[in-house]
Amino acid sequence: MLTKGQTRKALELFKGVVLNQSRAILSKKGKNVSSKLFKSLDGDVKVSKNSLSLSFVMEDYGIFQDKGVSGTKKKYNTPYSYTTKRPPAKSLEDWISKRGFQFRDKKGKFMSYKSMSYIISNSIFEKGIKPSLFFTKPFEKAFKNLPNELVEAYGLDVEDFLAFTLNNKRLR
Repeated sequence: MLTKGQTRKALELFKGVVLNQSRAILSKKGKNVSSKLFKSLDGDVKVSKNSLSLSFVMEDYGIFQDKGVSGTKKKYNTPYSYTTKRPPAKSLEDWISKRGFQFRDKKGKFMSYKSMSYIISNSIFEKGIKPSLFFTKPFEKAFKNLPNELVEAYGLDVEDFLAFTLNNKRLR
């Protein structure tokens, strides 16, 4: 049987591995433009005599980056989809300006960020957001490495634990 200290140590290690690998994937996949999502990733471990708690937090939009969003024309295996509401153009304007690129119109003039954000918003609405699994994959991989005693003692199941941790829409 694991002691309280050993349980806390195992969960802290688990939390650290998940967060480090999630941040690395965000950077590797180019999803770290403003670092807002990267910096928001965090976790909290609580261990008591008869229970344990591990929660992860991130920006609200992180779940959509992780699980993806189906578009009106392209579908992904995700619970989220665009149906009537489009991605916010203002957020896209900021993203475009930070990326530092501009489209040209038919006459060769640079388009405004506002015009570009409208075009990109329409594209995302139709094509969706491909699942990156930047959080899910490290979580599932690290879960497999948790000590068997811990998993058995608390009757943990990866799918139930992940669903509980993600709490449907947000991570907390």
